[in-house]
Amino acid sequence: MNNHFKNKIIWITGASSGIGEALAYAMSARGAKLILSGRRLPELERVKQDCTIPEQVHLLPLDLSDPHSLENKVTEAIKCFGQIDIMVHNGGITQRSLVVKTEMEVHRRVMEVDYFSYVVLTRALLPYFMARKDGHFVITSSVMGKIGTPMRSAYAAAKHALHGFFDCLRAEVKADNIKVTILTPGYIRTNISLFALTSDAYGLGKPSENIENGLPADRAAKQILKAIKRGSFESYIGKFSGERIALWLTRFAPGVFTRIAPKLIPK
Repeated sequence: MNNHFKNKIIWITGASSGIGEALAYAMSARGAKLILSGRRLPELERVKQDCTIPEQVHLLPLDLSDPHSLENKVTEAIKCFGQIDIMVHNGGITQRSLVVKTEMEVHRRVMEVDYFSYVVLTRALLPYFMARKDGHFVITSSVMGKIGTPMRSAYAAAKHALHGFFDCLRAEVKADNIKVTILTPGYIRTNISLFALTSDAYGLGKPSENIENGLPADRAAKQILKAIKRGSFESYIGKFSGERIALWLTRFAPGVFTRIAPKLIPK
């Protein structure tokens, strides 16, 4: 696996924490050249300095909630090393609230960050990949992109949209030698739940028991690297646990899952 990533130029969004941060460390350790993006420049600088080869890391701050600024970021990203081999869409926010109480502002904000920002960056980078006849889009979705459970409506809707969009894209660009890998993580031990939007768009501000017991981010990164190397169409990332069983039930026994879904309230 080490040689597969050596000297590859990889752009990671959401790189200042969680899965994105863990991927930066894992890819740098394998000799990749990285472009790290996120809103918090001080955190990006910290991640850069903690990478194995910090001199092979460029920082490109961006705000996924500001779609009008994103298209120009693609040009800036290409200029960092002269090309891009792999684009890892990883930035995002989550949500925890009942549909009846969730304001439309929350739905729009989650869709803007978790779906539309991915579409904007992909459309801007796609002509470059097509001209090269090479490229790889890696998308951090979620198990919630395949199932539906209480209090996750906006988040699940955005993640379901990612699957629809990138499945279509994969079919369109196969002849251009462009790969699309959708990751469906279960519970990964990150701080994402601290910033989960509640019904009125304020952050939850507390850790999630399920996430605290999830797979450590560094182990998730190793699973992701394997999926990228294989060129997997879709790959579950996480422990062999309830989330994986839920995926299986949704596919092979949807009636059973529908009966138990009302009880799956996030902790």
